[in-house]
Amino acid sequence: MTDVATARVADVAPHRAAPSRVLLPALVAGIAVVVFAGVVVLEVLARDLRSPADAGLDDAWLSGLVGLALTISGAAVLRVRPRHPVAWVLVVAGLGWSLTALAVPWTLLAIDAGSLTSAGIAYRILARYGAFLLLGLPLVLLLYPDGHLPRPRGWRVAALVSLASTAVLPVTLLVVPSAEIYARGGPPVDPVLLALPLDPMTFAMPYWPQVLAVGSALLPVSIVVPFAVVVGRYRRAAAVPDGPKSDGADVRRLRMRWLLWVGLVDLLATGSALALPEPVRSWVFYGAICLTGAVVALALARDRLDAVDRLLPATVLTGLLAVGVVAVDLVVLLVAGAVLGDRDSALLAVAVVAVAYTPLRTRLWTLSRRLVRGTRDDPEGTVATLAGRLESAAAPDAQLAALARTVSEAFRLPGVRVEVDRADGARATVEHGRPGTGVVELPLRYRDEAIGRVALPARAFGALSARDQQLLADLLRQAAAAARAGALGASLQRAREQIVTAREEERRRLRRDLHDSVGPALGAVTLRIETARELAPLDPAAADGMLRAATDDVTALLGDVRRLVHDLRPPALDELGLLGALRARARGLSGDGLEITVRGDDPGALGAAVEVAAFHIVSEALTNVVRHAGATTADVLVEREPGTLVVTVTDDGRGIDPTRAAGVGSRSLRERSAELGGSTTVSCPAGGGTVVRAELPCEEEGR
Repeated sequence: MTDVATARVADVAPHRAAPSRVLLPALVAGIAVVVFAGVVVLEVLARDLRSPADAGLDDAWLSGLVGLALTISGAAVLRVRPRHPVAWVLVVAGLGWSLTALAVPWTLLAIDAGSLTSAGIAYRILARYGAFLLLGLPLVLLLYPDGHLPRPRGWRVAALVSLASTAVLPVTLLVVPSAEIYARGGPPVDPVLLALPLDPMTFAMPYWPQVLAVGSALLPVSIVVPFAVVVGRYRRAAAVPDGPKSDGADVRRLRMRWLLWVGLVDLLATGSALALPEPVRSWVFYGAICLTGAVVALALARDRLDAVDRLLPATVLTGLLAVGVVAVDLVVLLVAGAVLGDRDSALLAVAVVAVAYTPLRTRLWTLSRRLVRGTRDDPEGTVATLAGRLESAAAPDAQLAALARTVSEAFRLPGVRVEVDRADGARATVEHGRPGTGVVELPLRYRDEAIGRVALPARAFGALSARDQQLLADLLRQAAAAARAGALGASLQRAREQIVTAREEERRRLRRDLHDSVGPALGAVTLRIETARELAPLDPAAADGMLRAATDDVTALLGDVRRLVHDLRPPALDELGLLGALRARARGLSGDGLEITVRGDDPGALGAAVEVAAFHIVSEALTNVVRHAGATTADVLVEREPGTLVVTVTDDGRGIDPTRAAGVGSRSLRERSAELGGSTTVSCPAGGGTVVRAELPCEEEGR
């Protein structure tokens, strides 16, 4: 069973320290501060004293600073996770560093005072017990992040063997005679050190040289297993799929990435420090240790540290770029030195760097930042890129795809989803990449009107800075205008097609009606009149009957003509006006327990198209109330606003099921208002019933 699968929930969720447990971390941190202050004071007192050759009694304050940083890091973890083993490893390692740092000036002051016994105790702490600090790094690697050794039995045995291998040298230094250490070679030992009592618990043995050699050789080998454990845990954490039950795995994955990042930084720092002179080299080494402790403490004390997803690639690219810069610099110097003299080669190298290499380095740096951060650092270029893509995208869906792609590339997002609500009630959805399940939806607005939404991964959105969010808002604003323009263009084209189609269908219907009804009826009337004329001299009574039949035909024909005219435009609009026509329509639909009222002031002169659209919208809405709502009352309100005619139909019926798809009637209502550039909304208030509200743009016109 793997570490990820068997880790307890208690090991993942941080413990909030009770007030009684705050004292321990504070006490530990206070001790570290006091010891570091003592190191500084003793270092100042011993700054003018001579250090014995090869005693390693230099820069005590740096070791004390490392001890202080590690102890405070451990105390920070103790405050949140008082039982976590890594916290105690950091605390013990930090106090060990502080104690060995304190032993440095103590040794010098004791030697200067002639107290060899005191100097021997202090130097023994530094030279013999300080070696146990070597166990700190392997223990942190083996216990991080859940505080347990590897659970598979084989890996656990390997971890214990690794720790035992690391402990060989420290244990050996406890009991090996100092003469055996000095006899391993190197420069002559200072007589002052030889006079110190360093062997109170040692014993002689013929194989000490071999034991010391084995202990030293095991040190680099013993670190292999902890690093292999780290790699294995990271791979297992990364292999856990995302999902609603993967929160604990997400936390472990983030913590392992933080350890991977700090290990990479340490590698780059220590590798570059090898080329630096002292004391800068020591400062870099000690700084890497402090950074490691701080990052480990931060990762264990907090769960959500998503910034590592950007730090890791940035660090890798920065390291590769730095290596490339150094390599090219060396090549330039070597080639110049081989061709020219040292002085000329330096001048040539400066010229090459100034003329050619500096612009190349700048371009490489820009490219690396773009690979890590996207194009967000160039907001003008990003906006221009989006504008170009929107301009070249003809179809509305292609414009949405351009927006999703640009936002994803600008902020290096794994996926973006764009949704736009169309005028006909449909929804257009386009995805670039895979935004996942945990998303943040940002409204896509045009002139304070929500026309859609953009879904981004919540974790990535939370990491955006204020400047990044401003750029995102600019992109969405520009895309909203383009999306609205594209939707209006497509709607206009559909409206033109519908107008042409409706015109031709109307012409076909009129032709059919005139051909099938009016034409034959007129022919029959003509025939009856001609027959009556022929019968009039011979049989007046028969002629009169023919004329009466012709009159009946004309009456029927007038009914057909009225029907045709009514279909083109309800006559009531011309006879009674819009309010009168709506009241007449309401009287015709009232009854069977439904009471319909029409309210409003005279809207004045309206365009013919507006009147017809308002009449048909109200008629269809009332027809839906009669057929489907089961209402007892319905209210029609007509209002004239500046440049707009607003008609509202409200009923107290059962409302509309939100899961039900829009029917033909609802689409017809929206299409009638959209043809005039208006809008129709259908809503169901919380109190029940349905509200149909149509807004139709209009201007004063004489009828």
